[in-house]
Amino acid sequence: MKNLFLLFALLLISYSAQSEEIKVTTTDDVELYVKVEGKGTPLLYIHGGPGSGSYWFEEFFGEFMEEHFTVVYLDQRGVGRSGSAKDGNYSMDRMVQDFEEIREQLGFESWLTLGHSFGGILQMGYAERFPKAQKGMLMINCTLDITQTCCESWFPKAAEFLDEKYTSCETDSIPVVERMGYFGNKLREQKLFWKMAYEDQANEAVMDSTLYAIPDFNYDFGNAAMNNPEFWNNFKSLTQKMEMPVLFFYGSRDWMIGPEHYKGVNFPQLMLWESEVGHIPFLEAKEDLKNAILAYLEKYDL
Repeated sequence: MKNLFLLFALLLISYSAQSEEIKVTTTDDVELYVKVEGKGTPLLYIHGGPGSGSYWFEEFFGEFMEEHFTVVYLDQRGVGRSGSAKDGNYSMDRMVQDFEEIREQLGFESWLTLGHSFGGILQMGYAERFPKAQKGMLMINCTLDITQTCCESWFPKAAEFLDEKYTSCETDSIPVVERMGYFGNKLREQKLFWKMAYEDQANEAVMDSTLYAIPDFNYDFGNAAMNNPEFWNNFKSLTQKMEMPVLFFYGSRDWMIGPEHYKGVNFPQLMLWESEVGHIPFLEAKEDLKNAILAYLEKYDL
């Protein structure tokens, strides 16, 4: 009876550890919002934006993910429900150190990561600094080179939607980060931004509503990130050195990243998956994304 009671207690502890909302305080005293849900292999969701937060991913795709993984939802420092760096430290070193401190506090020997959009940049920074921490990476509509994304897809497509002429980054006298702001503002002014990311205009409002659902949403990292030259590095050149299996899921109508951004991605263990979708498959191509993730798990026995 004593052994039975002990087993039951351990099961309760195990269950509660996989369903909890916590605050993790980093070694430089930033309070991070973390939520752990689900069962199976631990997986850290690395959101994009930069600065989009984890709530929308949980809202739109969490049910499927939690059936197959112990999902760690994180609002990165300076984002959403997390605190900001008092010294303004949003360097790559510090961002990925946060991931590692969370992993250690949760007691995971290693985990998978799933990155979206700008999250791919952080996944690569993490893999470069902590090569054993990620036993696999799921990259969903990720950029690994923001300059290439802007010059080959973002700017030409934005100009097309705005009916403006745009030649190339090489002939542009305006810095890339400023040009990004220009096109972003113009698209929003003319209510055309949705065309960059969505198949259906109504889904832009659905996505935006998740941000409004969080009171006092923190935008500090989103406001700072694009001014950090570290994040503008070309990480494609590092892919051939990464040993973990990678799912690289990309949309054939994803103008935010570029439908041909997969070219030059040379992970030794790579599963490429093209989907007829824009930038938000969690909302607009759920079944195809589910199939891709399940195929990846089966292929690499994760």
